[in-house]
Amino acid sequence: MRRNILLNYYCPIKILQNWTHLVVMLYAVIMRFDSLREIMASLQAESRKLCHLGIRLMPSRSTLSDANRRRPEIIFESIYRDLYTTYRNILSSDSRKNRDKAWMKRLQIIDSTTITLFSNLLFKGVGRHPKTGKKKGGIKVHTVIHANEGVPSDIKFTSAATNDSFMLRPSVMNKGDIIAMDRAYIDYEKLETLTQREVMYVTKMKKNLKYNIIEDCMYQNDKGFMEVRIQNVRFSKMLKDGTILNHHARIITYVDIKKHKLVSLLTNDMESDPNEIIEIYHKRFKQIKQNFPLKYFYGESANAIKIQIWVTLIANLLLMVMKKKLTRSWSFSGLATMMRITLMYYVDFYSLFNHPEKDWETLLDARQKEDCQLSIF
Repeated sequence: MRRNILLNYYCPIKILQNWTHLVVMLYAVIMRFDSLREIMASLQAESRKLCHLGIRLMPSRSTLSDANRRRPEIIFESIYRDLYTTYRNILSSDSRKNRDKAWMKRLQIIDSTTITLFSNLLFKGVGRHPKTGKKKGGIKVHTVIHANEGVPSDIKFTSAATNDSFMLRPSVMNKGDIIAMDRAYIDYEKLETLTQREVMYVTKMKKNLKYNIIEDCMYQNDKGFMEVRIQNVRFSKMLKDGTILNHHARIITYVDIKKHKLVSLLTNDMESDPNEIIEIYHKRFKQIKQNFPLKYFYGESANAIKIQIWVTLIANLLLMVMKKKLTRSWSFSGLATMMRITLMYYVDFYSLFNHPEKDWETLLDARQKEDCQLSIF
C-alpha cells in the first residue's frame, strides 16, 4: 500500500502522523496483541526495522492512546473505501482456477457481527448477563459482502440493540442478484419486494413464523431416513393500510450431519435444486472475527473502538488481495497465521507463500550433494 493514500487526510494530531498511526495499528491487529503495552514493547524490539516502514519516530503508549481517542475514525473509513475501490477488480477476479459456481458472481452476503464491550455507556446494551442480569454494552458491525470478493463493500456501525433488517434494502438490488442472510433480516414486505424485483434470497427460517402449507414433499435416502423436505408455503400479513400482503416462498429442511440437527431455510426460489440453495446459504461466513479477533481493545472510547474495527477490515482486505495474487492455494486462516509469523522478516512474501518449502528443499539438496562427495579419510 502506498503512503500517498494518506496525504489527502488532515488531522490535527501532529505528533503521531496518519501513516505511522495506521502502520502501528495494522501491526497490532495482525499480530493479535492484547494491549497498548504489548504493542509498544514489540515495537521497541523491532526498532531497527521501523524506518523501513516509514516510521521515523517511536510513538509512546500515551501518544497512541490519544491518537485512538482523538483522530477521526472517518480517516480510516476513507482509507478502507479507497483500498476497496483500488483493488476491487483483483478481489473479484476468478481467472486463477475458475472453480466458483456461476451464481457466485451474483451472490451478496448480508451479515452482522456483534462485538460485546465491558461498558454499557458507549453503545446501547444487548441481552442480559445470566448471573447479574445487567445488560452488556456492544457495537454491531453490519456488512454487505460480494461472495466472489470476500470483503465488505458496505459497512455500517450501530449499537448492538439495533435490528439487522434495516440493512436489507431491496431498492439497491438488481434483477438476478442473490442474497444470503440470517433470519434476523426477515421482513415480509421487503421479501415480497425482492421477489417482485426478481432478486433471489436465502435465509434461515424463524421458528415462530406462521404460514399456510400449499405443498409438502419429503425425499428419503436409501436407508429410509429423511434427506430433504420441501414445502411450498404462503405467508400473510395485514399492512397498516388494512390490505393483506401475501408472500409465496419455499421452506427447505435438511439434515446438518456435523451438528446433528435439522436446519430449515426460507427462499423465494421455487425451482432451483435444494442442494444449490443449501450451498448458497453455507457461503455465509464471519471471516473477520475468526482470523482477527476483536476481544481486546486499545481504547475505551467509541472512536478508538471504531478505529480498531476499521483497521481490522483494512488488514482483512489487504490479506484477501494477497490471497488472490498467489498461485498456491491457501485458506484465509492459514495465510493469516503465516503473515503473523513472518510479518517482520525481510522476505518476498509472494515468493515465500507460493513455495514455503523452497529454502528447506535447497538445504536438503545441498546436504545430499555434500554426502555424495568422496573423502580421502
